[in-house]
Amino acid sequence: MINILFLCTGNSCRSQMAEGWAKALLSYQYAVYSAGIEAHGLNPNAVIVMKESGIDISKQHSQLISDLPEISWDVIITVCDSAKERCPYIPGNHLSIHQSFDDPPSLAKNIADHLGLDIYRRVRDEIKEYVQLIPSLFLEKK
Repeated sequence: MINILFLCTGNSCRSQMAEGWAKALLSYQYAVYSAGIEAHGLNPNAVIVMKESGIDISKQHSQLISDLPEISWDVIITVCDSAKERCPYIPGNHLSIHQSFDDPPSLAKNIADHLGLDIYRRVRDEIKEYVQLIPSLFLEKK
């Protein structure tokens, strides 16, 4: 099994969606986790838009890197610029990849709910496309 960690600032939205997609699409070959530099709680709109795609992330929870069991990571993927800049030192011989996605809560903050969900949906779909590429990215960079 290849251990993958998706890392974001608050582990509330983007990294949670990435974990959900990866578990649904890649679980045959990868053990997938997500964590944050901080723990902001699971974003309810992320849960809603993932459920629309048939993926239930409601049982996932926002956690810090230090909350995870001691794992020898093969790949750590930062999904926001802040996490990349603030990522603590994580020992081990792992591949570090950065792929930033827009932050739906920030972009949707002052928008009507139904339009705000469209931002979450766009980012959800972008994350799905990226997650589908992970096997080829991993092989290319290793």
